[in-house]
Amino acid sequence: MKPSRQPAQPPSLIQCLSRSVRSFSRILPLLLAMFGLVALLQTLVTPHQLASFFSGNLFLDPLIGATAGSLAAGNPMISYILGGELLQSGISLTAVTAFILAWVNIGLLHLSVEMNLLGRRFTLRRNLLSFLFILLISMMTAITQELLK
Repeated sequence: MKPSRQPAQPPSLIQCLSRSVRSFSRILPLLLAMFGLVALLQTLVTPHQLASFFSGNLFLDPLIGATAGSLAAGNPMISYILGGELLQSGISLTAVTAFILAWVNIGLLHLSVEMNLLGRRFTLRRNLLSFLFILLISMMTAITQELLK
């Protein structure tokens, strides 16, 4: 008969809080730098400047929108306002959808932070798959809208 093993003691609340604070303090400088870059880009790039990139092409606009959204990276709440401004500027729904989805989901500005937290391989795969699905979703959105008209 094997001797029974005592289960390991779970860490105390103080130990958990201490680990959390240490982990957060290591990540904080990266987060502050990322937020600073995002805020800087949001003030430097206006909706009118973004509108000048788009041509009206059904296949090229989503690619441009997803690329611009990936580089810009920002807050989801701001993306709705910016999306409305872009639509009013005459940019296609396909391009705006790709831009907003990439703006919220990809964000190359915080790629290094994500790699540190989640690993390089996972981060690169997630961003590549997100980019491909963003293109697909934006085109499907435009097609769906046309079918519903």
